[in-house]
Order: sequence, then C-alpha cells, then structure tokens
Amino acid sequence: MLLDDIVLRKAGTLPYLEAWQAMREFTAARTESTPDEIWLLEHPPVYTLGQGAQAQRAPRAAIALVRSDRGGEITYHGPGQAVLYTLVDLARRGITVKRFVWLLEQAVIDLLGARAERRPGAPGVYVAGAKIAALGIRVRRGRAYHGLALNVDMDLAPFAAIDPCGYPGLAVTQTRDLGIKLSVEEAGDKLSRILVKHLDHA
Repeated sequence: MLLDDIVLRKAGTLPYLEAWQAMREFTAARTESTPDEIWLLEHPPVYTLGQGAQAQRAPRAAIALVRSDRGGEITYHGPGQAVLYTLVDLARRGITVKRFVWLLEQAVIDLLGARAERRPGAPGVYVAGAKIAALGIRVRRGRAYHGLALNVDMDLAPFAAIDPCGYPGLAVTQTRDLGIKLSVEEAGDKLSRILVKHLDHA
C-alpha cells in the first residue's frame, strides 16, 4: 500500500530476528531513490536488549532474549502489540535524529489524545505515568530503521519481569485499558497514517 510517497507493508506476525534481518538488508541495499517504508506487524513473545542495555539472561525462560542494534534498553514485544518499523531516509528528508524521535512520539500522542505525554529524558509515550509506547531506532548512513511499539491488547505480565526501558518499577498500560476500541491492525494503520503526515510536513 502506498501512503503518499511512503510504502506501508502489513506483515502480520513475524519473528523478531526475521524482521530485524530484513530491516538491515533493506537499509543496506537501498539507494537515494528507494521509497521510505513503514512495516506494520506483531511479534511472537520476545525480550530485546538495545545498545544501552546491560547483558543479562532472559527474565523468563520461556521467552527468547535478543540483543539488538537499536538504541535504548530492554523491552518486551508480544501478540497484541502494534509494531511499526520505520525505514526512513532521514538525510534525504532533512530530519535530525532528535526530530525523528519527536515525530514518532507525536504520532502516538495524536492517536491517543490529550492524556498521552512525553517524559523528559525517557523516550516513549506515557499515560498517567504508565508507558504505553516504546521506541528505539538505529541510523546508518542517514537512514533509520527499527521504530516504535504501541501496546494495544496484550498480556502485559512479561513486562513485570523486567525494568521496562531501564526504569525499575515502571508501570505499563495499553489502549484497551484506556477504553480505546481498536484492533492491533486498526491502531497500527491509524498510527502509520498519522506518522506519514508528520513526515511529509517535517
């Protein structure tokens, strides 16, 4: 699907390692004329460690642990979470990394409304102090990959076994618990369209 000049791909459920490898291959192979893409998908249960995270064992033996090349600390992905991978040529668009992070957060805030907010020094989006969206990106040669994850309708229990994004005791929430009646695909689709508008006007 083409949203303006950005390709939206709906990949369903995809293992984390498979998606990560595909992102790296896409980024390495793209040229100055390659359209930007947003990949909307879900992951089977997995903990991922960002570049800022300390090495550790999987908090739950039944859930895989992957050390990724994205920024940030440890987080959890699982069914019921809308994952948007944003393969965007920041250099071509003239967008700084800091501004891109702001745009990702703003897309979530626009979707959720006035109760959603940022926290200084803690990337992501929060509602009443609880984290509802995490983000982490990697930029190579001016081109970003990875992206953000919005909790929609999922089992939040695996978050309790970690310090989400490196913050001990950080509460997490999801759109379902806020009374927002959107499926994962609906939430991801709306979020993607909001983000595309922001990128086109950045």
